[in-house]
Amino acid sequence: MSFEVIPAIDIRGGRCVRLLQGDYDQETAYANDPAEVARDWEAQGAQRLHVVDLDGAREGRPMNTAEVAAICEAVAIPVEVSGGLR
Repeated sequence: MSFEVIPAIDIRGGRCVRLLQGDYDQETAYANDPAEVARDWEAQGAQRLHVVDLDGAREGRPMNTAEVAAICEAVAIPVEVSGGLR
């Protein structure tokens, strides 16, 4: 049996963050440049990325579009996006 691990990049306020159990009040920022994080994942062998626009998920419309576009331009692997898409 084999499976593919797909790294996720969560974006809030233009930064890469991690929420504790989905709680927006318990956020840890771990990078200011999502495109750089995407390049790092690609360099480590990721075959695709999953990007979550947390602001978009909360607001119901895409919010971090510049950051998502920068990620898509920065890597040559497929990027799937969620958050705020209806």
